[in-house]
Amino acid sequence: MLKELFRIKPVEPAGHIDAGEPFEGSLEGEATLKRTLSARQLVLLGIGAVIGAGIFVLSGHAAADHAGPAVIISYIIAAIACALAALCYAEFAAMLPVSGSAYSYAYSTLGECVAWFIGWNLVLEYLFASTSVAVGWSGYVVSFLNAQGLSIPASLAAAPFEVAGGVLKHTGGIINLPAVFIIAIIGSLCYVGITQTAFVNAIIVAIKITVIALFVAFSIRYVHPENWQPFIPERVIDSAGQGHYGIEGIIRGAAVVFFSYIGFDAVSTSAGEAKNPQRDMPIGILGSLAICTVIYIAVSIVLTGLMPYYQLNTPQPVATALEIYPSLSKLKIVVEIGAIAGLSSVILVMSMALPRIFYTMSRDGLIPKVFGKVHPRFHTPHIGTLISCTVAATLAGLLPIGLLGELVSMGTLLAFAGVCLGVLVLRYTRKDLKRPFRVPGVVFVAPFGTAICLFLFWQPFKQHWHLMIGWTLLGLLIYFGYGYRHSKLRAKQP
Repeated sequence: MLKELFRIKPVEPAGHIDAGEPFEGSLEGEATLKRTLSARQLVLLGIGAVIGAGIFVLSGHAAADHAGPAVIISYIIAAIACALAALCYAEFAAMLPVSGSAYSYAYSTLGECVAWFIGWNLVLEYLFASTSVAVGWSGYVVSFLNAQGLSIPASLAAAPFEVAGGVLKHTGGIINLPAVFIIAIIGSLCYVGITQTAFVNAIIVAIKITVIALFVAFSIRYVHPENWQPFIPERVIDSAGQGHYGIEGIIRGAAVVFFSYIGFDAVSTSAGEAKNPQRDMPIGILGSLAICTVIYIAVSIVLTGLMPYYQLNTPQPVATALEIYPSLSKLKIVVEIGAIAGLSSVILVMSMALPRIFYTMSRDGLIPKVFGKVHPRFHTPHIGTLISCTVAATLAGLLPIGLLGELVSMGTLLAFAGVCLGVLVLRYTRKDLKRPFRVPGVVFVAPFGTAICLFLFWQPFKQHWHLMIGWTLLGLLIYFGYGYRHSKLRAKQP
C-alpha cells in the first residue's frame, strides 16, 4: 500500500500549443476548458489576485500586531520566498500547461499522496483567500457607505465570531452580509465564463493601480518619519504567551503578508486556458510578482509613515490612516472605491482558481466526478464554482479576517514548498523533458525556496497547529474514504 500512496502520474512532454489554436472538445466528446487567455491577460490576472488584501487589509494587521514599521522588511522577506517559488512555478507551468497548479506538479514528481496533501492545501488557500478578502471588502464598503450617510446595521456587517487570546468568542454580530453578497456576485461571473472574468478583471486592475498611484503621490507629503521610530519595536509577550515585534515579529509578519503574494500562483491554474502556455505562463507568473512587489514596498513605506503602526489594526487600514488628515478626505473616498474594486478582483481570481483545482483532481478520480463537470455553453467548471462559492460565502459571513488570513498563508506555504521540491526532483528523474523555461541555479533556488517556505509556515503553525492538523486529518479522511479507491492512476496500474 505504501508504494501505491506514492505512485507518480506519468509525465509526457507537452506539445507546443500555438496561439490562436481553435477550440476543440475532448476525445470523449465532453465540453472542456477553452484556451483564450493571452500573456497580457495572465499578467493582469496575477496583479488582480495579488494587489488587494495585502495593501488594503493585511498591511495594517501585520504592522500593528507583529512587525511595526519593519513590516516593510516582512514584505521583502515574503517577496524573496515568493520569487524562489515563482521561478519553480514558471518552469512547471510552461512544461505542464494544465489547470491543477501545484497539485498536478506534485502528482508528477512526489506521488499521489503528496499531491493530495498539496491539493488539499490549495483548497485551503483559495477557499479561505476569497473568504478573508471578502471580509476586508465588507469593511471598506461599510466605511464608504457610512461616509455617504448610509449605514448597514452593525449586526449584519460583522462576523459573529472573533479570535481573542487563541479562543473563538462570540462578538454579538449575526452575519457579515456584505461579504456574503460580494462572493455571490463574483461566483455568478465565474460561472458565466473565463473570457468575461478576464475582461472584468482587466478593468478592475486599471482602477486599483490608478488609485494606488494617487495614494502614494498625494500622501507622501504627510508622512511623519517619527512614526517609523522605533523601526523594529521591542519584543513583547501578550497574555496568551505569544510574542510580538522584534525579529520574531518581523518573521511572523512575513508569514502573514505572504498572503499578499498568493495571486501569482493562481495564474498557474489558468494554464489550461492560456493560448500559448509555454511562452506566456512564465511571463504571467514572474511579471505579475515583480510589479506587485514594487507596489507593496512603496505603499507600506507611506502607510506606516502616515499613522503610528499600533493604530492600523482595522479592516480598512489605508482608509483609517487617511481619516486623520482632513485635507485628504477626498483621497480617502477614492482609496475606498479603489479598495472595493481591488478586493473584488482578488475574490474574482481566487473564486476562479479553486474550481479549476477541483476540476483537475476530479479528472484524476480523487474527488467525485461532479467537480469535473464543464458547462456545455460557458466551458467553465460550473458545479465546482457553485459549491466553492457557497462554502466561501458561508465562512465569510461567520469568521474573522485575522484567523482566515493566517490559515491561507499556511496552506500556500506548504504548496510552494512542494513545488520547489518537485522541480528539483523532476530535473533528476526526467532529464529528457522539454523545458521551455528553466529555473536558473535550480540546485540553490529549489532547496532554499523549500526551506524558507517551511520556515515561514512554522510561524503561524505554532499558534494554529490544531486547526492545521484538523484540516489535514479531514483531507486524509476524504482521500482514504474516496480518492484512494477511485484513483484513475491506481486503476491503470497493476
